[in-house]
Amino acid sequence: MDVFTDEPYRGNPLAVVGEAADLTTEQMQQFANWTNLSETTFLLPPTHPDADYLVRIFTALEEFPFAGHPTLGSAQAWLDAGGVPKQEGVLVQECGAGLVRVKRDGSRLAFAAPPLTRSGPVAEADMAQIADGLRVPRHALLDGSWLINGPEWIGVLLGSAGQVLGIRPDFTALGDLKVGVIGPYAADAPADFEVRTFIPGDAAAEDPVTGSFNAGAAQWLIGSGRAPSSYVAAQGTALGRTGRIHVDAEGSDIWVGGTSAARISGTVLL
Repeated sequence: MDVFTDEPYRGNPLAVVGEAADLTTEQMQQFANWTNLSETTFLLPPTHPDADYLVRIFTALEEFPFAGHPTLGSAQAWLDAGGVPKQEGVLVQECGAGLVRVKRDGSRLAFAAPPLTRSGPVAEADMAQIADGLRVPRHALLDGSWLINGPEWIGVLLGSAGQVLGIRPDFTALGDLKVGVIGPYAADAPADFEVRTFIPGDAAAEDPVTGSFNAGAAQWLIGSGRAPSSYVAAQGTALGRTGRIHVDAEGSDIWVGGTSAARISGTVLL
């Protein structure tokens, strides 16, 4: 699946394996390691009565309870395979983080951002380490927040999208910190923010387009008044991608959406 883009091969790739009920955890992890993608997912029958399917999400190194682009890509793949949601207009995904609602938003799918399990200020020592890892002065980091909803993200805010695009990270200095960087565009730009996410030690040191981070960032930015209730974030620009994340706050929900499409289909022997 090609996720978070309208342009073929310009989003974040995801491998989705259907009919995976007979696979062991070890087989899933080994296949995810072999694909060397940021995530690989496996679709299984649900265990919760309200869920339409169960998804297990693996990086090359570990299993995640939740991740954003795997949620949208897996939902689209499930629908493409003939899946029919139990509730009209809303698909319910079961994953390690619980139940996640996914709805149709025009030509896109959008998931309801799960609650953050940790948020709030980041210790000064961590902020200083992040500044070193991003090769920017400490004062360039205008604010920071923990944004954990599965992956253990720290979000930091820079003054502009141009500053975000200019980052040349030092992954050794970042250590084991998973960092997402956000900067606003000028008012007349096609997107409102530029986002980049860095994952030291994982298969992909910079993730092309990251749903989980953008979900947490939306909760932070909208909640703090830094972003309007609806906005578009660009991600992947520095990698030659055209990721677009569409964010909409509706009542108590924040919906994170994007376009997903199958680019390769076939069978795997496991």
